[in-house]
Amino acid sequence: MWELLIVVVLVVVAVGMYNGLVKLREQADASWADIDVQLKRRYDLIPNLVETVKGYASHEKDTLERVVQARSSAMSAQGPAAKAEAENALSGALKSLFALSEAYPQLQAAGGFRDLQATLSQIEESVSQARRYYNAVVRDFNTKTQTFPSVLIARSFGFSEREFFEVAEAEKAVPKVDFGTA
Repeated sequence: MWELLIVVVLVVVAVGMYNGLVKLREQADASWADIDVQLKRRYDLIPNLVETVKGYASHEKDTLERVVQARSSAMSAQGPAAKAEAENALSGALKSLFALSEAYPQLQAAGGFRDLQATLSQIEESVSQARRYYNAVVRDFNTKTQTFPSVLIARSFGFSEREFFEVAEAEKAVPKVDFGTA
């Protein structure tokens, strides 16, 4: 009788661990889908931004081409690590585009450009929030797949660690502020 009770308890615990792993896996998949949605919004906005800048600074062809190429690379990247690398390159290209726009006061004054810039800023914040949530879920999932006793269930059913959606090292650096007199 006790043996049967112990087996039943072990089965219930194993099922609970399995279901917890499935729940975290599904949360990770859903949060990655949220990141994809935000990135798609970003990708859809970039051509409008490029066209607006092109109207004012058509001779800045190299910068515009870098943005378009970075967008294309980011759209085709697969997996969190590759996607993060491509997104970081795209962010760098967009920074160049915005730096370029500062050289053209008439572009800065254009309402359409300011609206696109504001929308892109909102999307960037949404991507950042989605990335933080995804990484939190991945952390919980990876912890559960590596800790005892759930590691036994995870290995038995093929659950494997997930990749984090990392920020580039350059983005992690604290900006240097210098109030020195020149």
